[in-house]
Amino acid sequence: MTTGEWDKQAWRAELLARRAAVSAEERMAEAAALAAGVTALHADGWVCAYVPVGSEPGSLALLDALRAGGARVLLPVTGPPGPLAWAEYLGGDRLRRARYGLLEPDGPTIPDALDLAELILIPALAVDRRGVRLGRGAGYYDRTLHAARPDARLIAVVRDDELVDHLPEEPHDHRMGWVLTPHHGLRRLEADTHD
Repeated sequence: MTTGEWDKQAWRAELLARRAAVSAEERMAEAAALAAGVTALHADGWVCAYVPVGSEPGSLALLDALRAGGARVLLPVTGPPGPLAWAEYLGGDRLRRARYGLLEPDGPTIPDALDLAELILIPALAVDRRGVRLGRGAGYYDRTLHAARPDARLIAVVRDDELVDHLPEEPHDHRMGWVLTPHHGLRRLEADTHD
């Protein structure tokens, strides 16, 4: 295990413990704030998003708010380790249970979905001010984001205290250009600044 991987494991353990300590009421309030905050995205085209699992910030209300604003929402469909496939979200009643406790659309996957997406909402445990994202470690997004359009906005979705000054970075990590938090809304990151 490299030093960067060990540092990431320590960060993950701490952040997951912090999330586990958040009350259900606070999680619900943050989810409502995120759903209200997506109006700042001005998304009226294709958007890649996700259904939160466990203590991840967000809710189906966020996806519904995107759709109400005119966006067509794509959600990941997991398979074997590798790039994610994507299918269109058509409402909560059209989701099915999938691996890792996820919910996925019940419709067909859309080939080259990332060619369509103007913005991509990405789950994260934390993101730093340079745009370095810390995920759960499975690598699905790292193997997927290289296919994003060059002009797509990559937006990490985290709790307010999960925007941090500095995270360990490895060569395969994709930097985010933006962060969306419940109380501070949408903020641009310094994704083009490399140490």
